[in-house]
Amino acid sequence: MFEKIADEIIAGRRLTQEDDLSFLIEGGLAELKREAGRIRKALCGNQVELCTIINGRAGRCSEDCRFCAQSAHHHTGAQEHTILEEDELVEACRRSEKAGVRRFSVVTAGRALSGEDFDQTIRAYRKMREECRGIGLCASHGLLEEEQFEGLQRCGVTMYHANIETSRRNFPNICTTHTFQDKLTCIRRAKAAGLHVCSGGIIGLGETWEDRLDMALTLAEYQVDSIPLNALIPIPGTPFGELPVLTEDEILRTIALFRFLNPTAYVRLAAGRTLMRDSGREAFFAGANAAITGDMLTTSGNNMRQDRMMLRESGFEI
Repeated sequence: MFEKIADEIIAGRRLTQEDDLSFLIEGGLAELKREAGRIRKALCGNQVELCTIINGRAGRCSEDCRFCAQSAHHHTGAQEHTILEEDELVEACRRSEKAGVRRFSVVTAGRALSGEDFDQTIRAYRKMREECRGIGLCASHGLLEEEQFEGLQRCGVTMYHANIETSRRNFPNICTTHTFQDKLTCIRRAKAAGLHVCSGGIIGLGETWEDRLDMALTLAEYQVDSIPLNALIPIPGTPFGELPVLTEDEILRTIALFRFLNPTAYVRLAAGRTLMRDSGREAFFAGANAAITGDMLTTSGNNMRQDRMMLRESGFEI
C-alpha cells in the first residue's frame, strides 16, 4: 500500500481529509519512513536547507501558550531582554551567512511587534539585505497588520513564520489569548503581501494522532512553503512542564506523515532533536529536508558545523 500511494503522490495525487488516512497512523513504521523518504527525494531532491534564528526580543510575552517559557503567565526563569540593536541583528545574520546557512530569521516574543520596536527591526532587515546578499531573510513577529507585512516585504524579507501549533480542535487547550483563526488570518495576510510562509507546530502537547493529521492537512490547504516540526521539551514552570517526552518512533512517524500530506514543502526539524539519536539523522531519511540549526529560543539546538558534517556524511547536499 505505501509504495502504491507514494507512487501516486509522486505522479501528482494529493491526499485530503476525504481519504482514508489510517495507514499513516497504523501502518508499519519502516515502510512509512522509506516511502516518505522516496517522496522527498523525488519531489524535493537530495538537498537539505539549514536556517538559523535569533531571539530578537525575549520574555514577558502577553500570550498564555501553555508550552512556552517566554510567557509572562508562567514562572520559568527564562531570559528576558528588550529588542536587540540593529548592529547586533545584522552581525548575527552575517555570522550565519559566513557559516553557510541558507536562511536567517529574527524572532520576537509578544503578541505582535509594533511601534519603534517594529521600525528598528525593519531598519535592521534593510541593512541585512544590503550587506548579506547570500542569505534569505525570514521574520517571526506575531500577529501583524496588513501594512506591516507589506513593510517586511519591501525591506527584503521573503518568508514569514507563524506556527499554527496544533489542530483547530486542540488549539484552545494550549492557548486562550488568541485563536486558531488568528493564526490563519496571519498566514493569509503574509501571503497577500507576497511573502512565503513557514508554519508548523509542536507535537507532544497531549494531542491525538488525529490532531496531527488535522494540523498537516490545514498546512496543506494553505500551501505553506516550510513546516517546522518541534517535539516538546517540557519546561519546568509551564503548565506542560510535566508532560512525558515523545519517543523517537513517534517523532519519525509524524515527520513521515507530514511528508505524505505535504509532499513538496520543506519539512523542517526544529526543537526536540535531542530526543532522537544522532541529532535526528534518521529523520532526514523519513521525509525531513530542512532544519533549524544553532540555538533555539529557549532550548539548546544543534551546532551548525556538526549538522553540516552529519548531513554530508549521510549523503545529503546542503
